Amino acid sequence: MLLTGFRKELFRPECNPSFTSLHCHAHLDQDVGEVLPYLNAALGGFEYSGDPPSLTLRVHGKLITVHPRLIAVNALKDEEEADRILAWLMREINQAWRDRDSLEPCFQGLPRPQLLEILKLLPRSNCKKCGQPTCMVFAAQAAEGGKGAAGCPELEPEKATALEGYLARFFPE
Repeated sequence: MLLTGFRKELFRPECNPSFTSLHCHAHLDQDVGEVLPYLNAALGGFEYSGDPPSLTLRVHGKLITVHPRLIAVNALKDEEEADRILAWLMREINQAWRDRDSLEPCFQGLPRPQLLEILKLLPRSNCKKCGQPTCMVFAAQAAEGGKGAAGCPELEPEKATALEGYLARFFPE
């Protein structure tokens, strides 16, 4: 077993005190840096960095980033959800460590959607009906998985279908 424990810290973002969801930091008792490429291979990490080492996962509707001595989880409903996700991730980390001889380490993240490909499908009218100042900002949020075709009220149906299909290749749910 690689990871035996952690100290959990729950907080609301300082930049927006009225934010209703919680963030969580789990300060790890052991350094898990060596397992990150194996965990990436096992779970298909969204983003991987070797220097400094970190792995970002898109699971359970969350962005979860694993550093050698820290796990960060965003937008949690409550402490119970944090506990469930951290327990799952601890099991996954230890399983990847046990299976490291049979796993091919992966040192890169998943392919990312291209901003310009998304922008080509948008109306490019900068109407602001989506709540964003420009279609470029909307496209950037879509490229990160934060927006989908339904978020653009001016999108023609065939372009909406094309955008959903394009984004689904990167963000299956």
